[in-house]
Amino acid sequence: MMDTAELLEFFMQHRGDAIVIPGRGGRHWVPLTDGPFDIPLGDPAMGGHAGFGLGVALAQPERKVVLFDSEGDILMSLGMLVTIAEQAPTNLIHFILDNGVYATTGGQPVPNAENVDYVAIARGSGYERAYEFSDLEDFKRELPSLLNEMGPVFVRLRVHPEIQNEAIGNRRPWRKRTGDQVVADLRKGLDLE
Repeated sequence: MMDTAELLEFFMQHRGDAIVIPGRGGRHWVPLTDGPFDIPLGDPAMGGHAGFGLGVALAQPERKVVLFDSEGDILMSLGMLVTIAEQAPTNLIHFILDNGVYATTGGQPVPNAENVDYVAIARGSGYERAYEFSDLEDFKRELPSLLNEMGPVFVRLRVHPEIQNEAIGNRRPWRKRTGDQVVADLRKGLDLE
């Protein structure tokens, strides 16, 4: 299994000008960048990241869109995998950070966590390219070519759980920009103003 912060740090070296939706990897994201092509969602309702990522990919077909989702989010919205595959955005790379637990709500185990084959589910939903990594060196070796594949591409990343036991209302927010600032920065970066 991999460390989320390490794999994101390596990803940053290869992201180019991709629009990145940090999703569940968000709190590790801030030390790396909070740039104009990052859309930090914070902790929206579980299951919402994939639909949002699809919408961004369809709205910006000329730019690579990278989504960092989680297995918990995927389980809350399995239908999104079918929808993404049907829409077939060639610019979408869909990573899931799979730690086997609901880390943001105290570490409850994800049902049947050790037996779920998310790559098979993605392929069965219609993703032509689906991969899995649990070793950082393997991920580092393959990431540059993955980012150049035609999407949608699904990538399961097995990571160590980092359980947050502090009450949600007491947690320090990891986002440094307001939602309005994120939108303004993104519009400016995409020359939409």
